[in-house]
Order: sequence, then C-alpha cells, then structure tokens
Amino acid sequence: MRLRIPKIHAPPEWGIEPVKQDYRYLGFIDYFVLWSSLGVGLLVLLAGSLLVPALSLHEAILAIVLGTAIGNLPLILAGWVGSEYAIPTMVTVRSSFGIRGSYIATFLNLIQLVGWTAFEVIIMAKAADTISLSIAGYSNTTLWIVVFTMFCVALALGGPLIVIRVWLEKFAIWLVYGTSVWVAYHILSQRSLGELFAAEPQGGLPFLLAMDLVVAMPISWMPLAADYMRFSRDSKAAAAGTYTGYLLANILFYFLGTLFVLGAGVSDPVQAIATVAFGIPALLFILVDETDNGFADIYSAAVSLQNILPKYSQKMLIIMIGLAGMFTAILLPIEEYESFLLLIGSLFIPLFGVAVTDYFIVKKREYRIDELYKPSGIYWYRGGLNIKAVAAWMIGVLCYHYIVTNMSWLGASIPSLAVAAAIYWLSMMVGK
Repeated sequence: MRLRIPKIHAPPEWGIEPVKQDYRYLGFIDYFVLWSSLGVGLLVLLAGSLLVPALSLHEAILAIVLGTAIGNLPLILAGWVGSEYAIPTMVTVRSSFGIRGSYIATFLNLIQLVGWTAFEVIIMAKAADTISLSIAGYSNTTLWIVVFTMFCVALALGGPLIVIRVWLEKFAIWLVYGTSVWVAYHILSQRSLGELFAAEPQGGLPFLLAMDLVVAMPISWMPLAADYMRFSRDSKAAAAGTYTGYLLANILFYFLGTLFVLGAGVSDPVQAIATVAFGIPALLFILVDETDNGFADIYSAAVSLQNILPKYSQKMLIIMIGLAGMFTAILLPIEEYESFLLLIGSLFIPLFGVAVTDYFIVKKREYRIDELYKPSGIYWYRGGLNIKAVAAWMIGVLCYHYIVTNMSWLGASIPSLAVAAAIYWLSMMVGK
C-alpha cells in the first residue's frame, strides 16, 4: 500500500503547537537524507582541518568516529521528545526549565543560530566567489552573501517538508555524496593513505579536546532536532534515520577535512576543493547542498523565537533572522570558528544533559502537553522558572570551562553533561 503524501501548496505555519497528524509522515529515509545533508558541508571540512597536523591521521580518525558516535546520542535523545509529542525543541525545554526558564535557552539558541547562519553564508559566498572568479573573472563576496541569504530564507519560508522531499531527496544530497567520493579519490591518487598515516603529529591539541571539537558539531544541532523530528510518523525510525545519516556524513566530511591538510597542504576547504581535478564543478555541487544548512538555521531560529513570541508570524521572523545572519556574515571574522564551536558545546551540552534527564528519568517519558502551554500550570514552577534546572545547567557550564582551561586532556563534553544531569536529578529527587 503506497503512503499518500499530502500536497502542500501554501506551506502552513506550524509554529510551536503540536503538528497535526496529517503532516507527520516523514520516515527513516527522510531523516537519513535530511541529517546526511546537514552533516555534510564546507564548515564541517573546516572543522576537520583543525584536527591535523596536531594529531596523527590515526588519532584524528579515532577522534572523528568516537566524537560523532557520542555526540549523536544526545542529538537523537533531544529529538525523540519532539517526535513523541510533535513539539519543537524549545517547547520540550519548558518541562525542565519552566515556561519562562525556556526563554533563556531560546535566547542563547537564537544567538547560536544567527551565528551559524552567518558562518554558512560566509563560506557559501567564498565558494561562489571562487567559482565566479575562475569562470568570469568577477569577485564580489558581499553580493554572494546577499544572494545566498535570500535563497536560504526562501527555503525556510517553504518549510521542512518541502525542503526534505523536493530539494534534498530528489536532487541536492546525491550530488554532494558523488562529489565527496570524487574529491577523496583525487586526493588519495596524489598521496597514498600509507604516506598520510606515516605523517608525524605536531602536537598542541590533546586527543580528548579534539574529540570535543567533533562532539560540538552534532551537539550544535541538538537544539534543532525536535523541530524536524516532530514531523515523524514513528519515533524509532526517525531516531535511526537521524543517527545513521548524520554519523555517515559527519565522519566522511571531517575525514575529508583532514585529507585536505595532510594530502593537499591546504586548510581552507574552498581553495582545497578548487585545486582538485574538476574542482570548480565539485565546489558547485557541494555549494548546492550547503544551502540546506542555512535553511535549517534560519527556520529553527524562527521556531525558537516563537517560543517567546508565539503570536508573531513565522514568515516575518524568518525574514528578520535571515537579515540578522546576513549582516553578521558581512562583519564576522571566520577565524573565530574554533572558539565558537567550543562555546556552543559549553552551553548546550549541559543544557540538554538537564533536558534529557528530565524527560527520560525524572518525568519517565510522560509530558502533559496542555500544561506546556499553560501559565501557572505544573511546568510554571516558581514565577515560570525552575531554579534547580538553571543551577544544574550553570554548574555544568562552569565544569566544561574548568576542564577545557585546566584539564583539557580529559575532554569536557561527557563530564559536563554528566555533572549537569546528576545535579538536576538529585535536586529534583530531594524536592519530592
């Protein structure tokens, strides 16, 4: 029996209310494609280039595989709540932090997503500028920033169902996977894996801190996971598609980032791709898929902001956030990327340590949906804020920064998540 897919002529604004059953039809393949697409991109290549030559290729691959596997777990757990109740991420946070407490997470997520939008637009603009300079001798990065912002905003206005089913599954993701295989083949045809594995590491980056840089990538998507998994027809299929899709793509592109540095001697992913045979078409194909990352950042930022401003039009918020990302892209130095990744990890790993613990352990996977939207209800706590959750979160953040500063060899992701989760669970148990 064939599944009937509803036709969406004018994309509805789902806002922060639970998605109606008619629109909950995405399955394993849909999530595999979506998260494969979100796991690939020029910024992931850039992140992979940060690992070498400080680490050997053996160490870098191990950090990539372990970091992705570990970082994916909280990603799918955060999305699971949205899949079960068809609600976006910032609404799921209301249960643990309180309705007003979730506004803190919303504000930080908004800053993060505007920052990611800017990074995505910058690197797309650099890629397009490289292509236009090579083909037509024309260079204007600012113009490309405006063009790609407009395109990503248009995708966000279309909504996730159209982007996944029409843009990604039928077109974008297959181009980028084919291109990735070609780029890897070209690099390895110039220098063998044996030579690359034999390269001596230069040091300066502890292995577990390198893992943190990898963990930060799937973690950065965690505040967005439920925004898309709320459209699933089955939580297990959505989680499996999300995990496997992101795992494969993130490992592949982090690995390609290391190959560019060790095999081609270039850390800038745009220039690195442009140097391979048929590099300009390859760069163009990757650029086609890169737009979905900008879409996801802008769309989820608008949904998150509706957690505070539910009566505002989602379309208007999408346009406003797109403009904010565009102006940030014009002014932001991409050299701060590594620090940005670590800052994201320090904030959102402990936050979702609290949120996931609340759902799976404290609340035993049972939320009162109507209460999530009700002032003075059971999720109001005191004045709309659960101070226990905020305290556990802040302690987790301090733990993260203390480890990065004084014990970087230990790695901060797992300890800070565990500390925030344990403190929250104990404080909630004591209060019973």
